[in-house]
Amino acid sequence: MTSTVTRSTDMVVAHKRREARRPAATLILIAGAIYSLVPVAWVMIAASKSPGELFSTFSFMPGTGLSGNLSDLFAYNSGQYWKWIGNSALYSGLGAALSTLVSAMAGYSLAKYSFPARGVIFYGFLVGILIPGITLAVPQYLLMSKIGLAGGPLSVLLPVIISPFGVYLSYVFARAAVPAETMEAARIDGASEWRIFRSVALPLMLPGMVTVFLLTFVGIWNNFLLPYIMLSDQSYYPLTVGLYTLLSKGSGSPQLYSLAITGAALAIIPLIALVMILQRYWRLDLVSGGLKG
Repeated sequence: MTSTVTRSTDMVVAHKRREARRPAATLILIAGAIYSLVPVAWVMIAASKSPGELFSTFSFMPGTGLSGNLSDLFAYNSGQYWKWIGNSALYSGLGAALSTLVSAMAGYSLAKYSFPARGVIFYGFLVGILIPGITLAVPQYLLMSKIGLAGGPLSVLLPVIISPFGVYLSYVFARAAVPAETMEAARIDGASEWRIFRSVALPLMLPGMVTVFLLTFVGIWNNFLLPYIMLSDQSYYPLTVGLYTLLSKGSGSPQLYSLAITGAALAIIPLIALVMILQRYWRLDLVSGGLKG
């Protein structure tokens, strides 16, 4: 009886402590949201200002130059902004799709099969997560230059296909979502290993693969250093490098700053749309469940 009362008292005390921490946690989350969203809000508002309004005052009040900025941006260099958008869509869409497929196959294999050096390969991917991408850009350029691919779209696409973080996430999703019993039942029915992966594992891993695709897409869309090093022809530039060229020319033509800001604001819209479309596939509880397992 005494132990029951003690446990009840401990539970009440723990509950009160959690309740006391909630306001502090909420304030921290609000501060983090403000810190993250204020720059985005400023870019959106600054895109509506004419060059005169942009440089004369600093405020979060919308301007009157949005239509002019959009017209000038779309007309810049015979519509080059649309080429940059198309290039970014190609690099991000195709690169993320290929990376997700490779990550799914690698993560599934690491999670569900035993083979020599499996642990070494797995920890190799973990080490790869810890290596900043900026340190690999120059070696990747030297490699692409050696095989004659530097300067073209393949020099941007090939390095992003293998993503250590995507492989690790796929490993976590495969462990949590694909039961060994289901795989064994498929084998008893005569299904090949490829058929099991394609028809059994992939549908179960779909929410995780959507998450991998989204994270990879955003990473490639926002990537600057790799295409900046690899590409020399402006017709292959993605948005990040193209907008940088506008900023670099802005010192001589200040009106180009407004075009760069407007272009940056428009570049955010596809990412927001993609998140809104794919959010229903997210299963964050699957990640937490896999990590706990």
